[in-house]
Amino acid sequence: MSSPEHKQKIWNMIKDIKVGMLVTEDGDMPRARPMHLVQDEYDGTLWFFTKRSAEKVIEAKTDSAVCLSFSDQEEGIYVSLSGTANLTDNRELIDKYWNPFVGAWFPQGKEDPDVALMEIKIQMGEHWKAKESKTFQLYEIAKANMTEKTPDMGENEKFG
Repeated sequence: MSSPEHKQKIWNMIKDIKVGMLVTEDGDMPRARPMHLVQDEYDGTLWFFTKRSAEKVIEAKTDSAVCLSFSDQEEGIYVSLSGTANLTDNRELIDKYWNPFVGAWFPQGKEDPDVALMEIKIQMGEHWKAKESKTFQLYEIAKANMTEKTPDMGENEKFG
C-alpha cells in the first residue's frame, strides 16, 4: 500500500477538487456519478454521504470493487483510485462528517433513516500531474509529432 507520505501526496492532489466520479457496475455496464468528499484528511479511505436507497448502494454491494476519478484541468491533475466500497450508518462518523452542504441533500437531517456513509478503501491507483503550462504542453506535443518521441507531460505514478 501507500506510505503516509504518498497518501498525503494523493490528498494534496484531490482535496481541493472535492468532487470525484464514482464508477460502479450497473448490471454489465460501468456507471459513474459525482460524489463529494466530506473528510479533512486521507489515510487510505475516502468517505461520501449517500442515501441508503440510492442505486449506487445496490451496485456497490459490500466489498464491491469501485473506481473514483478526480481531475483538475487547470492544474493538470488527474487521479484514478480503485478500491472496495462498504456502507455504514456509524453515528459517530455521520456526526463527524456532517456539514451544511450534506444537509442540503437530506432535509430531514442526519437522523434521516436514509442517511448513510459510503466508505471506499483504496487499494490501488494512478495519478498524473502536468509539470508545466498549457503552452509548454502544446510545445511538447508538437515536438513529439516532429521527432517521433513521446511528449514529457509531467509526473505519472501507479501505486498499490
